[in-house]
Amino acid sequence: MQLDTTDRRILKVLQTEGRISNADLAERISLSPSACHRRVQRLEHDGYISGYVALLDARKIGRPATVFVEITLSSQSDEVLDAFEKGVAKIPDVLECHLMAGNADYLIKLMVEDTEDFARIHRRYLARLPGIAQMHSSFALRTVVKTTALDL
Repeated sequence: MQLDTTDRRILKVLQTEGRISNADLAERISLSPSACHRRVQRLEHDGYISGYVALLDARKIGRPATVFVEITLSSQSDEVLDAFEKGVAKIPDVLECHLMAGNADYLIKLMVEDTEDFARIHRRYLARLPGIAQMHSSFALRTVVKTTALDL
């Protein structure tokens, strides 16, 4: 399915206002409520909309620090990669983990309370992951840009 201009307008609004009512969305993009509802259902069914979430304020829940961890594995074999990925998927504090091209094999993103909280996560989980040859951690000093919205 190709996205037309109306689909893109729907997606732009829903990315920033996921709780907007169908009636308000329909009015905003100049469609009837029934046509708008059908389009949103089709966008969901076709996988353009993968879900709806509440975005939490990490500071308010006590996790103001962002940490990025670069992992280099001892080998690129399928067994080592699979074992690492299964292990990292079980860590409750991991927000994102990406297989990378470049200096590191994986990049992990965490939100932590402070350095002591990160040390706990490191000892309990990260240091026990299989296949790690090197690990480098960096604390973000300030977030300059943060969005979940894709440019359409």
